[in-house]
Amino acid sequence: MDFETASQSLSPTAASHNPVLRLPATCDPPSESNPPKQASWIIFGATGHMGRSLVRAVLSHGDKCTAVGWTKENTVEQMNKWQDRNCLGMLCDVRVRETVDHVIQRSVDHWGNVDIIANCTGYGVIASCEDQDDYDLRNQFSTNFLGTLHIIQLSLPHFRAQNHGRYLIFSSTAGALGVPGLGPYCATKYAVEGLIESMLYEIDIFNIKATLVEPGHVRLDEPEDAANLPVGATVPAGTGGSGPPKPKRYGHFWVKPTPSAPYAMLTSPAGHAKRMIQWLNDRQPVSAVKSAELIWQLGHCSYPPLRLLLGSYAVESIRDRLRSIIEEIEDWKHLSFPVTMPSEDGQDIERGGAEQEQDEALENE
Repeated sequence: MDFETASQSLSPTAASHNPVLRLPATCDPPSESNPPKQASWIIFGATGHMGRSLVRAVLSHGDKCTAVGWTKENTVEQMNKWQDRNCLGMLCDVRVRETVDHVIQRSVDHWGNVDIIANCTGYGVIASCEDQDDYDLRNQFSTNFLGTLHIIQLSLPHFRAQNHGRYLIFSSTAGALGVPGLGPYCATKYAVEGLIESMLYEIDIFNIKATLVEPGHVRLDEPEDAANLPVGATVPAGTGGSGPPKPKRYGHFWVKPTPSAPYAMLTSPAGHAKRMIQWLNDRQPVSAVKSAELIWQLGHCSYPPLRLLLGSYAVESIRDRLRSIIEEIEDWKHLSFPVTMPSEDGQDIERGGAEQEQDEALENE
């Protein structure tokens, strides 16, 4: 998923035929020898950065989908533009349990069942930890963590009753890295990661799977509708001009405009996230269309991973952080592993690593 210009972007249909865009064979993804069955999806955050492309990928493969917009940004009229035989447009606010429950129940009634739920919602404030007020903190946790929990708690009874289900929960590289200027946002994503890891042990017995999707910097690269259709052809529902307007770049982040004096310097570490967004502009290296195709495959593969990292930035940055943690553990582990040795009276005593090293040095003299 290297950088590509907008003119090189793929349509959802073209992405589905790209031989490079395939999950590893070990997870048994859909293929000619393993054709997927039609599935029913609910995609929360369907009008956002990744959700929009995912809806189009799902519909291009012939699956059924409830595309859920955000009540604060979208209208019923906008969501109705996505309405067709295989798509149901709805609104909700994941912070409010009743609206989430309404979406799930309406989807079950409309499609007969729900097989896959993707949560693409997210909200972040870019500012130093000290500058973020109570509203900023609570809103991020209510959206990112409690919203995810609402979706899971309200849909698990349905998944258990049918003895299968799949969660695709969008986390972030911020769920594995500490990013200056995004402290509370990172905290919410860390919380989501802990929630999903813990939940997997509880739900595996019910044949319910979950994957954390961790994309790097994703650009909006949906091609122009007419550029990918034959002359005179009409735009298929859910793949072209239908649906809500294109979201803004980094639309799920809000930059606090006036940092306090200690963090107002141009080179302040707290301004890292803001500088990064300004530098990237529209040069994000990861394709939303290509990512959506892989996520559709993820929804249909037999052995999903716990995490799916998208893009070299996500892979390299998370791998580097884990490597640094392992190195730090190795540097300090001698202080944490006592050695048990029998005493003269037959009772075990614990001796610290430093004492053991001293004994080994004496023995080698």
